[in-house]
Amino acid sequence: MSRLLFLPLCLIFSMAQAAEKKPGNEAHDLAYSLGASLGERLRQEAPDLQIQALVDGLQQAYQGKPLALDDQQIERILAEHEARMSEQPGVPQSEVALQAEQRFLASEKARPGVRELADGILLTEQVAGNGVKAGPHGKVQVRYVGKLPDGTVFDQSEQPQWFSLDSVIRGWHTALQQMPVGAKWRLVIPSAQAYGADGAADLIAPFTPLVFEVELLGASG
Repeated sequence: MSRLLFLPLCLIFSMAQAAEKKPGNEAHDLAYSLGASLGERLRQEAPDLQIQALVDGLQQAYQGKPLALDDQQIERILAEHEARMSEQPGVPQSEVALQAEQRFLASEKARPGVRELADGILLTEQVAGNGVKAGPHGKVQVRYVGKLPDGTVFDQSEQPQWFSLDSVIRGWHTALQQMPVGAKWRLVIPSAQAYGADGAADLIAPFTPLVFEVELLGASG
């Protein structure tokens, strides 16, 4: 479940809880600043938000308790909210897309086992590898699936394919140099390291982060 708002909010809430024990210190001030920043953004995005319901959701998610809504309901409600935001007059579509990307990347970064590479690329190791690695101008043999943030598959290769690292998106160029043969990684690529403000025809909208499951079968160079 992507939960868009919920996971980044949980991080802020957890920091705030820890800071409450030591009011006036640096941790408290940081948590308060994050809360103020979040509150300002939410006031603009959802001015009629019920604060108590927000707090309830934060507490239940953070403490691992059963949620009042199931995953499908949360996904549907958040998707409908995103759609309403995109239809608001006077709000540039690029700004809506960038805000959606920031929320998605924050939620992905909060997932267990995720580590961050250069340029904001997020990596989850699914299978460890111990083979060679490709150089910056090398070639890689991969099997992969590419998905949009909502889980839609936009590209995949069931049969192994060779690519030159000079010909792939920047996110792949950065990540696959660090990947040993035999590994299988889940990569979340920010739009700036993929297709950016231009998108890719009708498949990928501007400012869309991409999710790849990549299995590295061979490397050279």
